[in-house]
Amino acid sequence: MLNIRDFGATGDGVHHDTAAINAAIARAAQSGATVVIPEGRFLSFSIRLLSGITLRLDAGAVLEAADPDRHGGAYDLPEDNPHDLYQDFGHSHWHNSLIWGENLERVTICGPGHIDGVGLTREGPGSMWKRQSGEFPLSMRGLSAKVMAELTPDLSAMQGLGNKAIALKNCRHVVLSDFTLARGGHFAVLATGCDDLDIANLTIDTNRDGLDIDGCRRVRIHGCRVNTPNDDAIVLKSSFALGERRATEDVDIVDCHVSGFDPGTLLDGTFGRAQQLSPDQDRVTGRIKIGTESYGDFRRIHIRDCRFERSRGLALETVDGGTIEDVTAENLTLSDITTAPLFLRLGARLRGPDGTTPGAIRRVTIRNMTATDILPDYSALIVGLAQYPIEDVTLDTVSFTYRGGFVGSPGTPDELAAAYPEPSMFGPTPAYGLWTRHVRGLSLTHVNLATDGPDARPNIILEDTHLRGA
Repeated sequence: MLNIRDFGATGDGVHHDTAAINAAIARAAQSGATVVIPEGRFLSFSIRLLSGITLRLDAGAVLEAADPDRHGGAYDLPEDNPHDLYQDFGHSHWHNSLIWGENLERVTICGPGHIDGVGLTREGPGSMWKRQSGEFPLSMRGLSAKVMAELTPDLSAMQGLGNKAIALKNCRHVVLSDFTLARGGHFAVLATGCDDLDIANLTIDTNRDGLDIDGCRRVRIHGCRVNTPNDDAIVLKSSFALGERRATEDVDIVDCHVSGFDPGTLLDGTFGRAQQLSPDQDRVTGRIKIGTESYGDFRRIHIRDCRFERSRGLALETVDGGTIEDVTAENLTLSDITTAPLFLRLGARLRGPDGTTPGAIRRVTIRNMTATDILPDYSALIVGLAQYPIEDVTLDTVSFTYRGGFVGSPGTPDELAAAYPEPSMFGPTPAYGLWTRHVRGLSLTHVNLATDGPDARPNIILEDTHLRGA
C-alpha cells in the first residue's frame, strides 16, 4: 500500500498533486502495489497508469480534475493519431485525460471514493471526414453557427485541456469498480481496443457520455448507475480510431440503471427534471445504445435486467459498414421515455475508408421488455434499407404504452440513408406503436401496444416487412 501523501500529495483542494500521484504509481509498478488516495480533495492533471497497479480511492477521497486556468498547469497533449479522420476528436485521443493508460495489463481503479471531473471540457472538434454526411443529427439543423462553434471548437482550442475522465487504449485485464464519477468531460470512461474489461458498481452522473466501449472484447458491465441527460449512458462503439476494423464482441450489460435526470441530481438524490433537451435538440438522452460509430462489427451482445428512466429507449444503430449480430436484450423496464422505446437502424452514412459499404443487422431478440409513459411522437422503429434489410428480429413479450394525445397523420418518411441515426430523423412516425420498413424475418409474439390518451394513428405499420413464417 503506497499512500500518495507519502509522496508529497497535500489533498488540500488548492495545490495540484499530479507529480505525487504519478510518483506513487511509478513506485507501485515495480512490485504491483496498490496506490491509495486517502481522505481529502486531491487536485490533479494527467495521471498515467502503469501495468500491474491498483489505484484505490478511499472513503472520503475526491480526485478532482484540475482547471488549467485556475490551477497553473495542463493536461497531457492529445497524441498523434494517423487514424483520426473518421471519428471525432474525443474518440481519437487518450492522453488528454485525467487518468489514462495505453498498452497496459492488470490494472484496477476502485472505490469507494469519488472522481470529480469539474476541470474537464465536454466539447471537442468533430471528425475531419470531408463528406460530413450524417455528422450531426438532423435535429440540430436549426442551430446557429455560433452555437455549433461552441459545441465543436477548433483543434487548437483543445491544447492543454482534459477531454475525458478515464481513457484506456489497448489494455488487458482491467477492473473499474465501486467508485463514483461526476462531470466526466466528453467521456466519463473511454475504453478503446481493450480486452477482458470488468466494470462493476459504478455511479456516474456526468455532462456528456458515460461509458464508451469501443472495439473491446470480453466486457462485463454490471450493477452500474449512469445518469447522462446530454448524451448516451452506456454505449458500445466500433470506430476506426485504431486504424482497423475491430469488433466489439462478447459484452454483457447486466443490472444497470440509466437515466437522463438533471446533471448532478442522481448524486444528490433530487432526480431533477427541469432540463428538457439535449444539445442535439431532442429530449434528454441517458440510454443504452450500440452505435453510432460503427465501422467495425458488434457480436454476441447480451443486455439484461436493466432499467431506463427519463431517457431515450434502447438503440441499435449501424451506419458505417459494420454488422450488428447475435444481440439479446431481455428483462428491460423503461419509464418516462423521451423518444422511441426501441430503435433499430441500418443506414449508409459510410464514414470510413473508400469502398465502405452498408453493413447488416441480424439475429436480434428483444424479450420481456416493458416501456411506459412514452413520448407519443415516435413509435418503436425497425428501419433498414431497401437493398440492405434488417434480418431476423424477434420481439417476444413486449409491452409499450404511449402517453397519447398526438394530433396529426404523418405521411411515409423519407429513406434518409446517409443521415445521422436518431428516432426523430424521420419525424413523427405513421404508426403510434411500431413502424418497420425493409425488414426480413420479423417475429412478433405477445406484443402489446397501447396509449393512455387518444391517438388516431394505427398501432402498427409494417412496410416492406416479411414476417417470419409468413
